[in-house]
Amino acid sequence: MSELKQIQAYMTRTGLITHLFPVSRLLSFCALSDSGNINHAHLLFSQISKPNIYIYNTMIRGYSKSKLPRLSFLLFRFLVRERFEMDNRTFVFALKACEQFLGFSQGEEVHCQVYKLGFDLDVLVLNGLIHFYMKSGSLVIARYLFDTSSVKDVVTWTTMIDGYVQKNFPDEALKLFYSMLSSNVGPNEVTMITILSACSMMGNLSLGGWIHEYIEKNNVNCTLNLVNALVDMYVKCGCLTTAREVFDKMEAKDVFSWTSMINGYAKDGNLELARKFFDDMPERNVVSWSAMIAGYSQNNQPEEALNLFCQMKEKGVKPIEATLVCVLSASAQLGCLDFARWIYNYYIGLKKVQFSVTLTNAFIDMYAKCGNLDEAAKLFDSMLKKDLVSWNSMIMAYATHGYAEESLNLFEQMKSVGLWPDDITFVGVLSACCHGGLVNQGRSYFENMREVFRLEPKAEHYVCMIDLLGRAGNLKEAHELIKVMPMKPDEAAWGALLNGCRMHKNVELGKFAAGKLLELNPKDSGVYVLLANMCATGRRWEDVRMVRSMMRSQGVRKTPGCSSIEVDGESHEFVVADKSHPRYQEIYQLLDDILFLLKLEGYTPVTSEFMCVPEAGHAVMS
Repeated sequence: MSELKQIQAYMTRTGLITHLFPVSRLLSFCALSDSGNINHAHLLFSQISKPNIYIYNTMIRGYSKSKLPRLSFLLFRFLVRERFEMDNRTFVFALKACEQFLGFSQGEEVHCQVYKLGFDLDVLVLNGLIHFYMKSGSLVIARYLFDTSSVKDVVTWTTMIDGYVQKNFPDEALKLFYSMLSSNVGPNEVTMITILSACSMMGNLSLGGWIHEYIEKNNVNCTLNLVNALVDMYVKCGCLTTAREVFDKMEAKDVFSWTSMINGYAKDGNLELARKFFDDMPERNVVSWSAMIAGYSQNNQPEEALNLFCQMKEKGVKPIEATLVCVLSASAQLGCLDFARWIYNYYIGLKKVQFSVTLTNAFIDMYAKCGNLDEAAKLFDSMLKKDLVSWNSMIMAYATHGYAEESLNLFEQMKSVGLWPDDITFVGVLSACCHGGLVNQGRSYFENMREVFRLEPKAEHYVCMIDLLGRAGNLKEAHELIKVMPMKPDEAAWGALLNGCRMHKNVELGKFAAGKLLELNPKDSGVYVLLANMCATGRRWEDVRMVRSMMRSQGVRKTPGCSSIEVDGESHEFVVADKSHPRYQEIYQLLDDILFLLKLEGYTPVTSEFMCVPEAGHAVMS
């Protein structure tokens, strides 16, 4: 700006400032350049005696770019009122201001002027109108304009296709793309990027592969963005081998290219390779850091996630919403409540990150998983705007902590405000019934899923019902439900039945359920131990010895249980008879004191009978 002002001073001294063309160049820089100044542009504009349409367009566009849309629209209205001769760009820039900052009614005003002044046949204006209506959510109007227009170019088709993709209608986007191929308008690289995005949304690898072939056969301009879209499509469709091949052939790569590969390997569970890509990146941005943190958090490596977040903070990279959501998930896995509170105080309290609905939901989930239900409820109640995830998180929180009545009351409140439940809602509702022993209510909710809410129960809903029936002792009904499941029963379903058999000492059905579990995972030590304990409770020692023999033949060893506790922000883990902690003697002394006090209150510890099961030839101690 300082250099521009020198030029402006020279133009003023020489009289060039009175000529429209050179002053329009000055104005364009002030209003549109990232280094410009809209206030100086406004001052310069006010001194021009007779601006032409180029100058007016520059200011309409400049006000919009500088987030002053009302000034942009007022200037457009001034041109209409003064009957100034506008061109097609005037309408496009005015629509842009309406699309980004104003509203639907202002856009309709522009649309009316388009018709009045005969610009409805101008393809540039048509594209602007379609884009505006798509962004405003009026797909029907946008499609009507598209279908009734006699002039369409590649931008028209691409704008309409992209609109469907952005509004999550990939099927409609593909239908329109096929129509485009049969027309006399060929797609360009932007069209192909949009269609690849639709393939990614649908997970349609075969179609994505065909698009890739089309690009190569028709010599579509392979820009960096297009190749990145190819890599992203293969990653999201789960074809990492081809994604890697395309990535390796790229002459130029940017942060997006590398981050796509990190995302792919992280979601595939290959964190070692994901971390290698992350470490090899020539430059990183916050999305790259977030992708790697998410990889650790979603693959049960929360400590690595938090360590990487701390490194990111040390590098001076400011987190975004997605980063903090992943960090809160990792904190919940570790039970690091103090660390999560620091996140809240530092980033939310100091307004470094906007406290969005998504982020609030993540905090509610974290508080609930860390056992602080009161804090979760307080945050939920303070929300001015709640989405379905907010309600689901709180319903599940109450259910998990055994507050069945509160969970179901919240479900009824959710319905009363007009929110329609989804699959996850009913997992929470059925879990609440399970923890509260509400068998009849559970049956009713399960039936209502299909009959009232038109939701087909999924595997997790069947598991909840099997668990509910099993805990209540209705083992026969639980077994019958497994038989009629429309999907193949998984470990969770048979595990729920086995747990019910253990609780109600039904050894025969328990052995059957355990057998099904071991067919699915013969190396699961927990199943062997649960089955052996159940047999030992019934004093069926031959069955216990058989279980031990099966464990030996399979080479299965009992996995030791692990507990963790957070003290002053640091997590400590312990296994059975652990003496690795430097203060283990104080810890055991405190445990002894707690156990002594519990016994004074009448508590009798329940120990595993598997450890004292007699081998052949040994007496049984009573």
